[in-house]
Amino acid sequence: MSLKYAVLAALLEGEASGYELSKAFDVSFANFWPATPQQLYRELERLAGDGLVQARTVQQERRPNKRMFTLTEAGRAELSAFAAEPPKRPTAIRDELLIKVQAMDGGEPEVTRALIEERMGWARGKLDRYRRVRERLLDGRTEEDFLRTADRVGPYLTLLAGIAFEEENMRWCERVLAVLRRRADTGSARRIAHQGGDPLRNGS
Repeated sequence: MSLKYAVLAALLEGEASGYELSKAFDVSFANFWPATPQQLYRELERLAGDGLVQARTVQQERRPNKRMFTLTEAGRAELSAFAAEPPKRPTAIRDELLIKVQAMDGGEPEVTRALIEERMGWARGKLDRYRRVRERLLDGRTEEDFLRTADRVGPYLTLLAGIAFEEENMRWCERVLAVLRRRADTGSARRIAHQGGDPLRNGS
């Protein structure tokens, strides 16, 4: 899938400038389709050239003029057709950290532990941000009420996927750290035993 459809989907929220769209991507799309502001600006111009979005210039007195973009009927039709198609390929994970964990045996456990703790920090930060977005979307309503009455539920449902993904990241990291701690404790006991000591007495 190209960035094109993510941009069209984002514009379902209404007219937006490139800057506003980049902010929307940062909180709504980042958990499954990240893009830089430069990529978004280029894509918006391509979509305008293809007639899928319409651009207008807003004059500003003390700031540079800005371009505002809206979906055209052609853009809506193309997005609707895309939404009806099955995904071309299943989800695939490409994660450098997993390669490092795969290769950790024989290395320094402290290095792996630090990498996992860093990943946990990232996941925790994303979870906090996603949950704030969730509360803003709910705006005091229960989830059941929101899903029954809201004009649009797609952004909320994709946000739930992002929350679930980062929660699973946290669970996996906690499991890896627990395994590393147990292996470290076992290794210490074995070294003490190999040296002829009593692990219990030496640990007291």
